[in-house]
Amino acid sequence: MTATDPALTALSQGWCALSLLHGRIEVHIERALQTKHNLSVREYSLLDVLSRQHHGDGGHLQMKQVADAVVLSQSATTRLVTRLEDRGLLARYLCPTDRRGIYTDVTEAGLTLLEEARPTNDAALREALDKAAETPELAPLVRVVESLSTPA
Repeated sequence: MTATDPALTALSQGWCALSLLHGRIEVHIERALQTKHNLSVREYSLLDVLSRQHHGDGGHLQMKQVADAVVLSQSATTRLVTRLEDRGLLARYLCPTDRRGIYTDVTEAGLTLLEEARPTNDAALREALDKAAETPELAPLVRVVESLSTPA
């Protein structure tokens, strides 16, 4: 393949469109969450991921798994956890079976804020997708995103 290969150009164009869609959605959700709940998209995502943990076997995520889920480095995830812990939204404690392990759980205040912010997140996502659907090069991607949430 060469740099002028039509398939590569189409692939690059598709990637640019996907990146554009993601960026527009993230910015729109960020504004809504910051304005109404003083939360960033990453903070919301972290609270959401951690809220789905459970105390059964394999129920708690290791920090690497959390970092992968919120698409951050482990060090950035640790800093984010610390910020939310300082705000009383997360709590850390030692693993009861392996004293080297540290678990992070969402506090009651964190769960309350997450539940308050969820409708804002969902509405902002819907608004961003509706707006993106008006752009011809983004409309097919919006349809794909929407089809992913439709039960088979």
